[in-house]
Amino acid sequence: MNFTISSQPKRIASFDDLSVRVYEEDRELAQDAARLARNYLQSRLQQQEIARFVLATGNSQIKFLEAITTEELDEVQAGSSLKGQSTLDWSRIIFFHLDEYLGISEEHPASFHYYLHHKVEQKIPLQKFHYLQGDALQPLEECYRYSNLLRQKPIDLCLLGVGENGHLAFNEPTVADFADSRLVKIVKLEETTRQQQVDSCYFSSLETVPQYAYTLTIPAICSAKKILCLVSGKHKAEVVKTMLHSPININCPASILRKQKQATLFLDRHSASLL
Repeated sequence: MNFTISSQPKRIASFDDLSVRVYEEDRELAQDAARLARNYLQSRLQQQEIARFVLATGNSQIKFLEAITTEELDEVQAGSSLKGQSTLDWSRIIFFHLDEYLGISEEHPASFHYYLHHKVEQKIPLQKFHYLQGDALQPLEECYRYSNLLRQKPIDLCLLGVGENGHLAFNEPTVADFADSRLVKIVKLEETTRQQQVDSCYFSSLETVPQYAYTLTIPAICSAKKILCLVSGKHKAEVVKTMLHSPININCPASILRKQKQATLFLDRHSASLL
């Protein structure tokens, strides 16, 4: 399929039920995804008292988090009379996150708690951020606790990235289950995923990356009313091609998004280069 790269964000194509948008650069991708996320959360808050928002971490999310937590976005809807203003009431939004390393404390600079506390919680007056406790003394009880929190109300919006092996959250090809009965589970991380954390400079060596992690399961992710998945960079081009063109199965867990009508995939020209 031929793609037209546009600086004006628009839906470029659909792969099965998955909407796909392609941008010239990752900054444009992040700003438009932030705009759409804000608009969606605002629409939910017009219909209900509280919205529930699941965030992802990693380098693919940094520009998005900067954009969505900034009062003034560079781009707003054309013709909006609210340009330069934030209309989103963060105090009515409860946050969750997708995954966390097992046995790591919230003060560890590589923990996702640390990442999200500094990039999100410290910047906006949110109602509550429910964190997975990586260093919980009873990991199975922690899965149970977090699952109960997720069950209280539906997830309104879920942010995702895609790992180089096609994982969503930490649902590796070796442990992903499209029909998982659990919402949160403990998984063993593949060496490729652990090495990716080293390459992204979150850990100094492979030996320092935990071997196990908590993760929201595929059904928990897919239960969200809206899913936005952000993938940028040349190093993700091969997995994007596999995700969109190969059969939908656990060999590439991210391929399940092609069955999610509520999902949108955001790509830059680099990650879309093999399509």
